Amino acid sequence: MPLVDESSWICLTLLTMELWSQGVAVTWTLFLCYCISTVRGFEMKTIYCTISDSCDCDFKPNIQGLEWDLYKNVYGQHLAQDIVSESVASFLQKRNPDRPLVLSFHGASGTGKTMVSTMLGRHLYGTAMGSPYIHQYVPTLHFPLADRVKQYRSDLKRWVQGNLTACARSIFIFDEMEKMPPGVIDVLEPFLGPSHVVFQTNYRKAIYVFISTAGQEVINRVALESLQAGRDREEIQPEELEEAIAEAVYNNKNSGFYHSKIISEKRIAHFVPFLPLCRRHVERCAQRELCQRGECQHRGVAAAVGGAVTYTPQDGQHFSNTGCKLVPAKVNLFL
Repeated sequence: MPLVDESSWICLTLLTMELWSQGVAVTWTLFLCYCISTVRGFEMKTIYCTISDSCDCDFKPNIQGLEWDLYKNVYGQHLAQDIVSESVASFLQKRNPDRPLVLSFHGASGTGKTMVSTMLGRHLYGTAMGSPYIHQYVPTLHFPLADRVKQYRSDLKRWVQGNLTACARSIFIFDEMEKMPPGVIDVLEPFLGPSHVVFQTNYRKAIYVFISTAGQEVINRVALESLQAGRDREEIQPEELEEAIAEAVYNNKNSGFYHSKIISEKRIAHFVPFLPLCRRHVERCAQRELCQRGECQHRGVAAAVGGAVTYTPQDGQHFSNTGCKLVPAKVNLFL
């Protein structure tokens, strides 16, 4: 790669010819150089992306849009909002990160884990899951049999390696990790550290997201104890949960992370807790669903949905058993 591109040579030539002139002439030359370089760079990228299918052309991160989406549409999850927005922004600021960004989402069903992973795709590639550079794996579909771990490990390594070679900015999403046969996911451990090389591709620009209900007991207990102690849920801090989640998942025999090197070698940047949702959060989910259908004015429906959901524990009725998962069906019932 040349040290100086063509536009820079033009600038150097013009500048040399104008050195005899007064300050105004030199200033004008510098301005022209800047314009030539900027326009040329824009034109070259436009031409390149017209004829190329490189993922760099589709990768258009919108961090402000991601932050806005998280804080506007994800309810009751201050920890997830802060951790995801800050870690993604920090990661993308590095031109050459020393390792991929690895996040693990944990919490009960219906608390927003899948929604947040979808937001990542939408605000990095402009589409939810339609991009060829966003890869989603579901254990019940891709790894259904516990006696085929060796085959699955080989398949998964080949898939990830191939996708990284095609696009260093690939996003990998592993849903329902609690249903993953233990041992399969460990084949990725070398890809998540600082030393692995994939055909000279900078694999360190990739993002991995693991989604699981494993660890929800730890999260729900801390949330309940906090509530019973009179603490606001927004006072719960990440350090109260992350290590406990990691330990619970690592020792859970029904988890894909059971005794996983990915955890023991600390390849996961953040264990992101999704707290159980209260009735007010369920009603906000219902109101959003109504507005998406153009029925914002039916506020009584949102309250009815909140009252139709079951809550735990029995003596307190604090948290929704299903989060917001059943909200669309409940809205259909009352609308």
